[in-house]
Amino acid sequence: MRYAVLLRGINVGGRNKVPMADLRHHLSAHFEQVSTYIASGNVVLESPLPASEVEAVVEELLPTVFSLDSAVVRALALDPTTCAAVLDEAPAGFGEDDDTYRYLVGFYMGVGADDVRPCVPEHPDVDVVTYGQHAFYHRRVSALATRSRVGQVIGTPVYGSLTLRNWRTTLALAERLGLR
Repeated sequence: MRYAVLLRGINVGGRNKVPMADLRHHLSAHFEQVSTYIASGNVVLESPLPASEVEAVVEELLPTVFSLDSAVVRALALDPTTCAAVLDEAPAGFGEDDDTYRYLVGFYMGVGADDVRPCVPEHPDVDVVTYGQHAFYHRRVSALATRSRVGQVIGTPVYGSLTLRNWRTTLALAERLGLR
């Protein structure tokens, strides 16, 4: 099975630095066809294991080979079916106007929309948030990005159970899974 593995908490804000070449090397000892996409913790790999076991192997391996704050580092393995559902659940027109908006996908890791909804505030003039089964979809007005309230999710009880990607990255990973 081919997976897109989203790593939460690496190479963000100068913390938990993980060189992609080293990450590929260490993951290749456990998985096949390992590749990375940009340096923010996006891996595509093949494994006969179910998604939950892929996540467990990655989460156990990373702190043993890299100097990490393992409390914030988590893995989410998306198989092609789940990744396709994430794309399908996006609101109509999501990602289609990059000149006006910025688009963000917040993937759930062991939580659901009902858990996340109270923790993602919206500024009525800037933010629009839509919730799906696997992720939330955030659109903000680019020119007013500093007024966005999505950053307030940091420090909430669900923040450790989310990993965020921009829409372009989400599409690029879907493509690497053969979905686009």
